[in-house]
Amino acid sequence: DVPQTVVSAVRLLALHEGVTFATVHASDSLLTAACRAKQHLNILAVTVLPSLDQGDLNDLGFQADVKQIVLSRARRALALGCDGVISSGLEAPELRQQLDEQLLIITPGIRPVQNTDDQKRTVNVEQAFRNGADYIVVGRPIKEHYGFDTPRAAALSIQQRITTLFNPS
Repeated sequence: DVPQTVVSAVRLLALHEGVTFATVHASDSLLTAACRAKQHLNILAVTVLPSLDQGDLNDLGFQADVKQIVLSRARRALALGCDGVISSGLEAPELRQQLDEQLLIITPGIRPVQNTDDQKRTVNVEQAFRNGADYIVVGRPIKEHYGFDTPRAAALSIQQRITTLFNPS
């Protein structure tokens, strides 16, 4: 959209109690607009979604590999005032090495078991955090509750994996 629409959307989001993050997948001008309006929100810039692989990026006309694009977009997001990025856990180590703790890393495409769906660049719960993610996004494995009786059971299993990772017994 246009910068003014992004400003309006971010301002409206900031009015809602409990909203912490706003994800923006856009140009520099739109990221700048979002950052200008963020108030208490953390603005997250999308780098390259985990549903895209190198072949998809080639088809879109990008002349660089996935890691180069992710790092470039993350550097730009930081310079524009973003608080974090959305990035596959596969690129999180490079982001941590290059940008250290300057940006939050939110990792979607978490697959607790062998991936069989349309996400192409996935990691499991433990890999995401070990690679440098601050937060993970787990959608379909909970919604579809692969191997579990209910979505709640799937979510509790993921929570247990996180607890075990950070508080080994």
